[in-house]
Amino acid sequence: MKFSTAVTALLAAPAVAFAPTTFGARRSALQMSAEPATEEKAFAKLPASVKPGVVTGKALNDLLDAAKEAEFAIPGVNIVGSASINACMEAAKIYGGPIMVTFSKGGGQFNAGRAADNTDDAASIAGCIAGALHVREVAKLYGVPVVLHTDHCQKAWLPWIDGLLAAGEEYYEKHGEPLFSSHMLDLSEETLEENIGICKEYMERMAKIDMLLEFELGITGGEEDGVDNTDVDSSRLYTQPEEVFYAYEQLSQVPNAAFTCAASFGNVHGVYAPGNVELKPVILHNSQEYISEKIGSDDPKPMKFVFHGGSGSSTEDIQYAIKAGVIKMNIDTDTQWAFWDGVRGYEAENHDYLQGQIGNPDGDDKPNKKYYDPRQFIRAGESAMAARLVKAAEDLNCVNVLN
Repeated sequence: MKFSTAVTALLAAPAVAFAPTTFGARRSALQMSAEPATEEKAFAKLPASVKPGVVTGKALNDLLDAAKEAEFAIPGVNIVGSASINACMEAAKIYGGPIMVTFSKGGGQFNAGRAADNTDDAASIAGCIAGALHVREVAKLYGVPVVLHTDHCQKAWLPWIDGLLAAGEEYYEKHGEPLFSSHMLDLSEETLEENIGICKEYMERMAKIDMLLEFELGITGGEEDGVDNTDVDSSRLYTQPEEVFYAYEQLSQVPNAAFTCAASFGNVHGVYAPGNVELKPVILHNSQEYISEKIGSDDPKPMKFVFHGGSGSSTEDIQYAIKAGVIKMNIDTDTQWAFWDGVRGYEAENHDYLQGQIGNPDGDDKPNKKYYDPRQFIRAGESAMAARLVKAAEDLNCVNVLN
């Protein structure tokens, strides 16, 4: 079957009608008969359900619970193609922890190719699917847990997520797990009731295939990949504990629900001069305390939070947010710069060998093919991006959390 035909088939796939009673519980008879009574641990410091490669369902929930308890956060990185995907997994292998590979709508379109027809989001959908399949094919070779995620989806972009969910439902029917680990809905521009009402509808659909939902409360400022909130009223950058509890209460009503919350506490996409961004991670601490009291829980951190707009944040703010239950921090601006800086450095170092196909300081008849081979400067970008992610993992306490 040609790829375009395969994508069409994925988009037409029906929703799975059966919801497992526990997260990740549904398995085929063949799988159940092959499962050992005692599951061997792949990583000494993580639950036995977490294995190298893409993690979904119960394994994903166990991984995030472990992160919350051990107070580390997973780097969530926006990618645009195989080079940035591979840089993510290379970094995770170096720092010894999990990684979240994140596809945006624009990143999916770029991965499919700018000339591809994007009518009805076809290229954005196909590019994300192709990227996810690439990750699934190679992730185990890096020996780390990988979370497959998609980023901000505003209300007008829901057809994009619908296409990806259809692909996930078909993948689940064949493999007993979804294609992606999780999807994010960013309906923060809508009223709280509409935001969570739509999220709840999607949670019901996603829970049937063991998927996790990330949702946003409040607005992340700045601009990223087509989402521009540079002129938003500053008061909307700060979420209130009552709003977080409302979302928690509503989504918890869905059987088999698993979700994380991107609650705004002054976050802004991009890097800005010191003093221009005022983060208030105490909002997350207050929200946890409020929810815990409301539901009468012994768990002081019942909500799993995620940190958007993390590029350029101080280590102190990051660490304080992690103590409030942040289990993932988004990184995009800093890794974009790192990739470019690697390419820039390669050109600067080899400038005289990159001015023509023939002729360099070693001789007028010397070929330069080995210098302008795209693999050379792309690899330089990958290496620089991986190095930046290792630094991010250090800030997130995510180093050597596997063994």
